[in-house]
Amino acid sequence: MSVPGRLQPVPRRSTAAVIADQLRSAIMYGSLEPGDQLGETDLAGQLGVSRGPLREAMQRLVQEGLLRSERHRGLFVRELTADDVRDIYISRLAIERTACALIMRGNRGEALARLTPMLEQLVQAAESRDRVAMSDADQAFHQTLVSCSGNSRLERMTQTLLVETRMCLTVMQEVYPEPTELVEEHQKLLDAITNGDEDLLLRLIESHMLETVERINGPGSGGEPPVGGWGPSIGNT
Repeated sequence: MSVPGRLQPVPRRSTAAVIADQLRSAIMYGSLEPGDQLGETDLAGQLGVSRGPLREAMQRLVQEGLLRSERHRGLFVRELTADDVRDIYISRLAIERTACALIMRGNRGEALARLTPMLEQLVQAAESRDRVAMSDADQAFHQTLVSCSGNSRLERMTQTLLVETRMCLTVMQEVYPEPTELVEEHQKLLDAITNGDEDLLLRLIESHMLETVERINGPGSGGEPPVGGWGPSIGNT
């Protein structure tokens, strides 16, 4: 058991872990688009790394579902269908509902302390009307919400789902909520935590997720992607 205040060795991250982070970011922000093939030689040159850790990093992303492997062809960034979009948000709903319940039953103080500055960042981004900044702030709010649950496994699952969220929002551009609406939705979540209203909080997080699916897919949409597939973008998370 470690003694408080005693210096401990700083854990080192492997090269493969650092490469995996860069690849996730490239997928999230669209530098690597859905359907793109990952060429080992080109990527190794761009990143200045050897092929060993690069392969390890890419296999991590295959396991996370961000890349797909085709026999005799290589690795490709996954393309998401309307069914995938629905599955992503249903999965996020399950995780965030659980996180909200845990927060309301023990971590409200921490949640309020950490989520208040996250909401302030979202307000600032909304005032700038910079959609990349808004999406970053929106994602940070939800990531912090899950983190406040104190459950590390929920946090790990959320990380991949949030990357996938950013991959599937191209068509959000035409139905993207107004900045004031985006802020209001998150303000209501914070208010429910402040007021200790667990039932309201769970209803709000459910409507937040399911309404986003309808914005992206349209009500009653099937499982096929729109023409051109789902590309990289930003939007309400």
